[in-house]
Amino acid sequence: MRRSLKWFAVATTIGMVFILLGGALVTKTDSGMGCGRSWPLCNGQLIPGDITPELVIELAHRVVSGAVGFMVLILSIWAWKAIGHIRETKFLAALSFAFLLLQGLIGAAAVVWGQSDFVLALHFGISLISFASVFLLTLLIFEIDKKFDAENLVIDHKMRSHIVGITIYSYLVIYTGALVRHMNASLVCPDWPLCSNSAFSLPDNIYEWVQMGHRAAAGIIFLWVAYLTWLAVKEYRHEKVLFWGWIISMVLVTLQVIAGALVIFTRLNLYIALSHAFFITCLFGMFSYFLLLVYRSRGKSVMPGKSSSLGSGL
Repeated sequence: MRRSLKWFAVATTIGMVFILLGGALVTKTDSGMGCGRSWPLCNGQLIPGDITPELVIELAHRVVSGAVGFMVLILSIWAWKAIGHIRETKFLAALSFAFLLLQGLIGAAAVVWGQSDFVLALHFGISLISFASVFLLTLLIFEIDKKFDAENLVIDHKMRSHIVGITIYSYLVIYTGALVRHMNASLVCPDWPLCSNSAFSLPDNIYEWVQMGHRAAAGIIFLWVAYLTWLAVKEYRHEKVLFWGWIISMVLVTLQVIAGALVIFTRLNLYIALSHAFFITCLFGMFSYFLLLVYRSRGKSVMPGKSSSLGSGL
């Protein structure tokens, strides 16, 4: 049964990624009204008659979200019964389904009644919390046979503070990125990294403020991850979970910045725009795992002459 649970957990995690990318696709192709003001039916019909590309994208997103929603529910119940003795399991199981349900309700409300761009920008972030919960639940399931054993890891106060801070801050970066998409401000600044490379000037309107605010926030998180990667290489070289975790995070945040720049240079190429959403999804998953390690490291003290005590790796 454990083997089946592992495969199902992996499939559900991949399904959550498809939900996030599908939501980004709906926004980027302006397909949110592809099914009109009707939910869960499309234009009030079970089988729509007038097929358009926007309708196909919106309807496909709804179908995938519904199917994966059932998978998350099954995984939550299954994990609760199978590994409920692991202290984080029940919390993550409840969180994953609750936030996926909340995401669906916000999406339905946006279709039926409409929402402001500032409210719609929360949609991606709420889905991301559900994804992170499913991802961590999957790691707990694999941890049963010590493939992700990090029980003995000790993280010092400085690293713990940075992990908590950057995880919270990353959510702000994600929100501003979602706001850029929902306000159709992706190409309001034609150059990169400045809004206009020909001359430095402050933004002229709300759209430029949102775009440049997101770029500034993304630049800060890039520097922050770079610093923490340097710290991990310096002080946690023998702690493979943190060492390789921050190396992976550095790669992801670099790819995220490159994809963000290419979105501008390619004038919103769809595949690059979706990769931009994919990289931040993976990065937030890493931050969430670090947060789990911080939770487990609470109350543990660093032994003299050692930065921490974990010997096993990813």
